[in-house]
Amino acid sequence: MSDSPSFRTVLVTGAAGYIGSILTPALLAEGYRVIALDNFMYGQTSLLDCCHDPRLRIVRGDARDERLLRELLAESDAVIPLACIVGAPACDRWPEEARSINLDAVHRLLRVSRPDQPVIFPNTNSGYGIGAPDAPCTEESPLRPVSLYGRLKVEAEQAVLASGHGVSLRLATVFGASPRMRIDLLVNDFVYRAVTDGFLVLFEPHFRRNYVHVRDVARAFLFALRHFDAMRGEAFNVGLSEANLTKRELGEAIRRILPHVVVLEAPVGKDPDKRDYLVSHDKIERAGFRARIGLADGIAELIRAYQIVRRREFSNP
Repeated sequence: MSDSPSFRTVLVTGAAGYIGSILTPALLAEGYRVIALDNFMYGQTSLLDCCHDPRLRIVRGDARDERLLRELLAESDAVIPLACIVGAPACDRWPEEARSINLDAVHRLLRVSRPDQPVIFPNTNSGYGIGAPDAPCTEESPLRPVSLYGRLKVEAEQAVLASGHGVSLRLATVFGASPRMRIDLLVNDFVYRAVTDGFLVLFEPHFRRNYVHVRDVARAFLFALRHFDAMRGEAFNVGLSEANLTKRELGEAIRRILPHVVVLEAPVGKDPDKRDYLVSHDKIERAGFRARIGLADGIAELIRAYQIVRRREFSNP
């Protein structure tokens, strides 16, 4: 356990989701009290292993409920608003709900929170859209999202940073096993197909992405809580510096661990997700945080996980 944290009680919305299911026990292990708010819309049981800890309070509710937010914020020192309709396909399918959760709920949270309550916001690298061919995107690069999901997250980040008591973590595409598993994320999806189908078909394989393990994401939130005063009002890219890869390179990384997998490049067809960028993580690394879990270790972890998980329900629509 670490030294006594500056902010003793943390409200986490969406606490039973893919990231929250890793972050919540990590916060408890570091000595925080956690108020875990979630509507459990997927019927997940991902926080059961934490229920033995008396410092955990689980609240079944909606992050858009202003009355409930006021009640929970009155008991909290800091907030991590993870509640979100995640990913371009889900936001395109439910655009009104995506706006109400991904943007309107953040505005509501900022309106009812106190100026002394840190808000550690999870943004996405999706905001960079299509980057320059050879120059990595830094926190100063223009934000040009190419999806509704990216646009909503960019607008929410702007509000968080303008509030004067926020930090934004611009997360790379997250991968790795979690109690609330997500198979639809790119690395997780590719490894799942490799394990279950034995082959990968790549559309527009030259598109570049950046990646980060879900446990490193949890570590980044803990880092931001500990160093909030130095990070206040700023955005930070969070990802693996050695994992700025094209989809072709990702497929080859999987094939190095699973040599029997056939990687094919589709001669026709397009990827509906047009993001294409390199990302620099120099800023947060200078601040003292560096992602630890490499892509190869994460792929090996997922291969083990997919001996358990074989159902497509572990994804967002």
